[in-house]
Amino acid sequence: MSEAALTRLGILISGTGSNLQQFIDACACGELAATIALVISNNPEAEGLQRASRGGLTTTCINHREYESREAFDQALVDTLRMHEVDIVILAGFMRILTPVLIRPYLGRMLNIHPSLLPKYPGLHTHQRALAAGDTEAGATVHFVTQELDGGPPVLQARIPVLSGDTAGRLATRVSKMEHIIYPLATRWLVAGRLVLVNEGACLDGEPLPPSGVSYSEGLV
Repeated sequence: MSEAALTRLGILISGTGSNLQQFIDACACGELAATIALVISNNPEAEGLQRASRGGLTTTCINHREYESREAFDQALVDTLRMHEVDIVILAGFMRILTPVLIRPYLGRMLNIHPSLLPKYPGLHTHQRALAAGDTEAGATVHFVTQELDGGPPVLQARIPVLSGDTAGRLATRVSKMEHIIYPLATRWLVAGRLVLVNEGACLDGEPLPPSGVSYSEGLV
């Protein structure tokens, strides 16, 4: 497939870009029929910007501190994404609360990954909250982005056991490994047109997904 025919991804980051790297690799090997058109960070010091540059990707920083409102910042994001003809927006550790200014134009074409088994523990400190609650399982969820914070329809979840002696840091490391598997996979479904957002929630291959999304298992395609 020619580069011109590939789906154009815009990836938004705030930190190290560990999930970004999985998309770089998936696009490079052909596992994901897409090209990364642009990497945007709101943080000029984000390590992920250097990671993207090393991969030959186009990068830019749109510093939220330079805008008088969330809406003005989000409009700058929209303008930049449109300038680069982005088809699908991937939030990869983008630590900003989004407004309808950004969400509406990309509704059904924007995914996020959250380090918990949604609807449990939206927001921050997910691993510590899971440990404090005595949960036996933790994990990550890929979901569509809607106007409800971390509340869009789940697409794909990966579950891992909480082990004796786990700390928030250890749990985060193991959950992160699962994020790296499920995020490119869910995006592949969206790129292929298999995954869609409808009024009732998410559908895969024409079938409604359960409230928690598909449960990941090895061999899932």
